[in-house]
Amino acid sequence: MTTFLDLNLNKKIQQAISEMGFEEPSPIQVQCIPKVLAGGDVIGQAQTGTGKTAAFGIPLIELAAVGKGVQSLILTPTRELAIQVAGELRKIAKYKKVRALPIYGGQPIQSQIRALQQGVQVVIGTPGRVLDHLRRGTLKLDKLRTIVLDEADEMLDMGFIEDIEAILKEAPDERQTLLFSATMPPEVKRLSVRYMKDPESVTIDRGEMTVPLIEQVYYKVLERTKLESLCRVIDSEEVELGIIFCRTKRGVDELTDALISRGYLADGLHGDLSQAQRDRVMKKFRTSDIEILIATDVAARGIDVENVTHVINYDVPQDPESYVHRIGRTGRAGRAGLALTLVTPPDFKMLKLIERVTKAQIEAREVPTLADVAERQSEMWRERLVRTVQDGKLAMYRAILAGLVDEIDPLDLAAAALKLASGEDFEPASDSEYNWGETGGAPGMVRFFVNIGRSAKIGPSDLVKLIADEAGIPSNAIGKIDIFDKFTFVEVQEESAPFVFEALRKSRINGSRINLEPARPRERAKR
Repeated sequence: MTTFLDLNLNKKIQQAISEMGFEEPSPIQVQCIPKVLAGGDVIGQAQTGTGKTAAFGIPLIELAAVGKGVQSLILTPTRELAIQVAGELRKIAKYKKVRALPIYGGQPIQSQIRALQQGVQVVIGTPGRVLDHLRRGTLKLDKLRTIVLDEADEMLDMGFIEDIEAILKEAPDERQTLLFSATMPPEVKRLSVRYMKDPESVTIDRGEMTVPLIEQVYYKVLERTKLESLCRVIDSEEVELGIIFCRTKRGVDELTDALISRGYLADGLHGDLSQAQRDRVMKKFRTSDIEILIATDVAARGIDVENVTHVINYDVPQDPESYVHRIGRTGRAGRAGLALTLVTPPDFKMLKLIERVTKAQIEAREVPTLADVAERQSEMWRERLVRTVQDGKLAMYRAILAGLVDEIDPLDLAAAALKLASGEDFEPASDSEYNWGETGGAPGMVRFFVNIGRSAKIGPSDLVKLIADEAGIPSNAIGKIDIFDKFTFVEVQEESAPFVFEALRKSRINGSRINLEPARPRERAKR
């Protein structure tokens, strides 16, 4: 197994990618990173979701030097992808003073010019806007070492071939060219032949990824109530033996402590444990001394336990392959398994990609309420009590109760014994929710203020699509929209409002960062 340590990366890069939750490189990263670091041209054929951005982003940040002008140029077909790639590169460059800047149409060019003048090492842009800067002289490529064509097939489908060729002609002859494409139509091949020098090819075939015996379910949750939601899901399921996946080692430690403190039979497994510690945890899991194992993807690689009843994705995995590997831990030996995934608003795009790639319909369920959990727990205890009575061997316990039944109602005695055995309180409490206050919305609706309006070139349909896609809510949950020049008011059904609030605080539309907050009540018109 190749690790990021095997790739001999700068310690600052290692620290950043560890914090991003990458435990080991994906197949395309294993093959591409050394080739890009070696300086040769590379053609990568891979689908979205295989980790291709980091496959070229990690070596570009590794090789970038501070204060030496634009050293890498990444061309993308859309502004959304430019923003996404820039965001990932900034995370990789977190501890290295390397600046990555997205440039694209629809954003004021003067702000981009000012940012370029301040010094940037990596530029990510759409072909039209990049060419505009080149012609204005505001983007200089004299220090350029690497140019990346990301999603080349899509760029050519969108008619960017002339712009791309014009940019390639402006770039220095002595450069490295990287081309990434999901497919390799003749136009892409011609481009590679004309502008690349002896490129090495890397092809990642995702193949068929299906899991027919596994029932797949997801729960829409909020980040702030994620732990509580997990506990309710566990309590409403009969988890005989379950694996919970977290994205990072720190996440495993924190969740393990939280579950143990709540009384669950749990333990954690990750790469920082010694072999003796790993063996001890796995022995407890195999013998059912613990019911729940919390693990990272890499730590779970060697787990081969046939009677795992549940796999729970506490954190959505970083790609569809990891999802398939995770849930394949249940449903072994012909048994049916259950895979449950907790999905926060920022995770919805990856969930949809997983469904598309695995050709699976993942069922949406509501997080159980406290009343649901209490009812399910009651059913489970009733079943256990009946089985215990049927099994017999109760003589010792009858002897303990013999002197009490004359003084205390036998039903009260049984209830007290059950309470002691369960250690739980089945009295349902109220669910904690956001308190929006009075926002001036229609009954049952929360009205939000959004800091963008017509000047950002948005219309009601753009806003509805953004909210529905980002928050994972149906478009009919969105009500009245009032768009002004610099701001907008939008109403959302009360039950969907927390998901909209959490999803859109980190979003952009047409390049503009969104600030969303509950609106103040409309002021009454003065007479």
